[in-house]
Amino acid sequence: MTQAAAARAEARAAAGGWLLPLVVLVSGMFMSVLDTSIVNVAIPKMQNVFGVTADDIEWIATSYTLVLGVVVPASSWLANRVGMKRLYIIALVAFAAGSALCGAAWDLESMIAFRVLQAIPGGVLPVVSLSMLYQIVPRERIGAAMGIYGLGVVVAPAVGPTLGGYLVEYVDWRLIFFINVPIGVLGAIAAFLLLPAFTGQPAGRFDFLGFLAIATGLSSLLLALSEGQSWGWSDYRTVILIILGIVSLALFVVIENAVENPLLDVRVFRVWQYTNSLLLIAVLSIGLFSVLFYIPVYLQSARGLQAFEAGLLLMPQALVMLVMMPIAGQIYDRIGARVPAVVGMLIMTVATYLLQDLTAVTSQEEIVGLLCFRAFGTGLCMMPIMTGGISAVPPAIVGSASAFNNVAQRVSSALGLAALTAFMTIQQAQLGADRSGLLDPAMLPSLGQGQTGQLLGTYAIYQQTNTQVYVSSLDDVMLIITVMTAFAVVLACFLRHGRSESAGAGPAMVD
Repeated sequence: MTQAAAARAEARAAAGGWLLPLVVLVSGMFMSVLDTSIVNVAIPKMQNVFGVTADDIEWIATSYTLVLGVVVPASSWLANRVGMKRLYIIALVAFAAGSALCGAAWDLESMIAFRVLQAIPGGVLPVVSLSMLYQIVPRERIGAAMGIYGLGVVVAPAVGPTLGGYLVEYVDWRLIFFINVPIGVLGAIAAFLLLPAFTGQPAGRFDFLGFLAIATGLSSLLLALSEGQSWGWSDYRTVILIILGIVSLALFVVIENAVENPLLDVRVFRVWQYTNSLLLIAVLSIGLFSVLFYIPVYLQSARGLQAFEAGLLLMPQALVMLVMMPIAGQIYDRIGARVPAVVGMLIMTVATYLLQDLTAVTSQEEIVGLLCFRAFGTGLCMMPIMTGGISAVPPAIVGSASAFNNVAQRVSSALGLAALTAFMTIQQAQLGADRSGLLDPAMLPSLGQGQTGQLLGTYAIYQQTNTQVYVSSLDDVMLIITVMTAFAVVLACFLRHGRSESAGAGPAMVD
């Protein structure tokens, strides 16, 4: 940023003129992040409409999240090439157009293709929003601003199941996509009228080799984790994809250290405070999106709730995070990241451990209470961790830090969800085989006279066994997330106490 642009940003900040532009940014970014969870409630409906398997339908969510992670590294270069404000407006309009295509999809293949197109501008929006935030907001209010920004990062995915459930049950599941069209258009108009102009750096040549390396690496790993349970973990396709993914990501690091204009500056990882925050964000993202994916399915499959009923049970946790995020930002401005991060991660660990005791008859009140308890911890620690990490890096590389932040959120949630789903599938198969072997056909109950009654009794036992197997597998997944979160508590103890004076020393986002 030039001195003149910095002076204009400071003048706007002094006049209190940063709040309204920030609301415009968060509103647009909220829409893109919302789509990572709003689709989850409609998964069973789309599976029936398209007539596909559970493994296949997962790609509607996974493809979107993966493409977000692949697009994010190129977002900073695009912002410099096109201009942040212009790119933000273009991305909003393109996202609305992609949403319209998704709403018109006629089969699984077309839906996945349109979700990929929708995810391209969806990956740009969060990065550009964060870049502009650091130019608009004064340094002493960065924590409060990030608390508001966090409403899109955390609250949007939590609101998705409720809104999606209502549309699926009472209107039309296609509206979960069509609703983005007017929001995107109105957001683009508001951005054109209210966002200030930004001065950026020259874009330089696009680092195509670096982009190809990271895109190949991330895509290969996700495909291996998603298909490994069906192909077999020792199958040559799975092994080759894992090796290709690891080698490609290692090659990306080599390329970025060698080229004159790297796609992303990997020097950010030399700052332990930032790297530590990235590890914590990955754990938080895996836990958040896993809960938002599996709990709605549990409520509908194991508890027999309708989509909207399942969404309503998830709404209280969204309200808890809605309240906590701005408060957490204020706490960060006062005492830094360590205390809210440690306390929040501890709360999440306890809450997730309690969630691994779910059964097919757990009361709805207990489920809502545990989700709200976990949401309290998430809202307390998410933004202090993110802000503390970015504030620890030198101002010159904050742009790359922000991009890696978004990569960590999107890709960790995608890879984590794929890995946990693979684990859950294996567990269900093993538990199903074990419990089926214990059933004695001669002792199955009869619901009436003759063969018909015997068949109905067998079917009832079969359904009950499947439900128990699913819930037991879900409990194992929650236990894994508990262990990950407990490890993150230790990492949170190494965050800096008190405010950083590095990137927080001014409008830190390099455009």
